[in-house]
Amino acid sequence: MKILGIDLGHARTGFAVSDESGFLASPIGVVPSYNWEKLLPVAAEKIKETGAQKAVVGLPKNMDGTEGESAQNARAFGEKLEALAKVPIIFWDERCTTITAHGYLNESNVRGKKRKAVVDAVAATVILQGYLDAERLKK
Repeated sequence: MKILGIDLGHARTGFAVSDESGFLASPIGVVPSYNWEKLLPVAAEKIKETGAQKAVVGLPKNMDGTEGESAQNARAFGEKLEALAKVPIIFWDERCTTITAHGYLNESNVRGKKRKAVVDAVAATVILQGYLDAERLKK
């Protein structure tokens, strides 16, 4: 089953998708996200075009595990997306995923404008891969 990963951001939102077996996540792009009402149909279309049967939305928790305004916004976005796309939405702790994404890009020597263009998709991949790995460990 394919699963879509979403890293919501104020300026850009990254997307990733799993392979059919749910083993590997891969980045599929970044879109501007200044207006989440305009982002909702874009995210729903990504679900449709990838054939994803559910989506994992990054939940930006505080370092102490509490949920602030950003987490509440992510939950609200996910609930609206679930109603629009008619697929289950899972929320996944995204603490430190952008830092991890920057680390991967450092290792790949991706710099400057190119980094800015892909870091959110890489972060979405980190979020989704974390979910896939945890699900595999449950089995």
